[in-house]
Amino acid sequence: MGDDDERGARAWILLSAGHGPAECAWVVARLLPIVEAEAARLGLGAAVIERNEGPSTDTVLSAIVELRGGYGSGPAIEGLLAAWEGTVLWVGQSPFRPRHRRRNWFVKATAIDLRQPSIPALERGDLEVSAIRAGGAGGQNVNKRSTAVRVLHRPSGIEVVAREERSQGQNRRVALERLRARLAGRAADGRAAGDRARWSEHQEIVRGAPRRRFRGPGFIAAPQG
Repeated sequence: MGDDDERGARAWILLSAGHGPAECAWVVARLLPIVEAEAARLGLGAAVIERNEGPSTDTVLSAIVELRGGYGSGPAIEGLLAAWEGTVLWVGQSPFRPRHRRRNWFVKATAIDLRQPSIPALERGDLEVSAIRAGGAGGQNVNKRSTAVRVLHRPSGIEVVAREERSQGQNRRVALERLRARLAGRAADGRAAGDRARWSEHQEIVRGAPRRRFRGPGFIAAPQG
């Protein structure tokens, strides 16, 4: 899932509140920096490439995190994906409803595999590709070459930008990968929403199944197992 070649490895993970209440979206927002911190400890880069804001301030309905590493980092990425994929449980008092009796809040973590046959192919006629300047806000260090690439997927309205590679061709490849990840994420998010509806009906089963468990406002991690 974390394709590894001379350019390094890259993979994606979706965190989703599904059909859960605002508390679940609140949990997703707090899990994102935890994923990023774990990636950093493994020497990996992590960036949120899609973020759907939740119904309340500081909540996130779903987000896709892109994991990146140098050549040979594939096993580290695979290990991180395996550590998260599945249901994630946070045990704590609702930040929105202090008197609510419920203490268990579940979200879904899904690894996105761009090699799945269910991922739609990108039709050239659906894409609007443009080169943009890769530099920052200004000054002597601005890269004035148009090496960054923006890709708009007309049917979905999704727009992605890649600017971290040195050539326009490499950035185009990265942008197309990110576009496919976001399309895959939308499909996976829909499946996660259906899963979340089933979790509500099968609480006892879910309580014994979470891949990761966190507790309290500080999101203290429980031992995995």
